[in-house]
Amino acid sequence: MDPLAIIENYYKPGTKLYQVLVEHSLIVTEKSLEIAESLIHLEPDLEFIEEAAMLHDIGIFLTRAQSIGCTGKNPYICHGYLGKKLLDEQKLPVKYGLVCERHTGAGITKENIFSNNLPLPKRDMVPKSLEEKIICAADKYHSKNPKHAGKKITTTQIIDELGKINKDHARRFSVWIEEFNL
Repeated sequence: MDPLAIIENYYKPGTKLYQVLVEHSLIVTEKSLEIAESLIHLEPDLEFIEEAAMLHDIGIFLTRAQSIGCTGKNPYICHGYLGKKLLDEQKLPVKYGLVCERHTGAGITKENIFSNNLPLPKRDMVPKSLEEKIICAADKYHSKNPKHAGKKITTTQIIDELGKINKDHARRFSVWIEEFNL
């Protein structure tokens, strides 16, 4: 499977959004593999991690986020489940789409969706597999927003930011940090 070929089905090479997506995806892939290689005793699927990390944000073009060049009609929080739909349409194994759907924040629970009236399908979207957790955690260390370009995001900053969104996100991420020895 060639993740870049799949990305290029939806993003035109050379555009700002393509560059933002691919640069972010490469950084998240590198961080995901770094985490996975430190957990080799847990037998993470490195090939799957490499491919899924490249595809985790494929749905962003369907959302509104002017700072990174997204001009879609949906709120940005929808990019995960929309990415899952895209990958399901590509007939990829369901596990690839689940990474897309479950990586936002530190996963979003059905209760969180209902209590905050989020424009998402009413189901749990929390990472379950080791590979999903690794990619979700790695994603938090890099922002696509150009105003944060080149800034190193620390674990403490991630936990603080996730805590502002929802305390459960911060707790979940903190558990992963301990599990992954980050």
